[in-house]
Amino acid sequence: MTDRDWTLRVAPTEAGVELEFALADLGGRPVTAVIALDRAEARHFARALLAASGDAAERTFPHPPVPDGA
Repeated sequence: MTDRDWTLRVAPTEAGVELEFALADLGGRPVTAVIALDRAEARHFARALLAASGDAAERTFPHPPVPDGA
């Protein structure tokens, strides 16, 4: 692990990719989830992550006020 409490690793496979998500401490124990995705699933997963991060960014950072008459 790094100085973070999680890691994400991605490795190419013949059929697509393998994602490994590890948490240093979940309920007092380390946990690792490994997900194998084919190419189509990997594309859908990537699009979902991008959409979620964009939504989170919009909710996190306030928009500047729009001047009247704009």
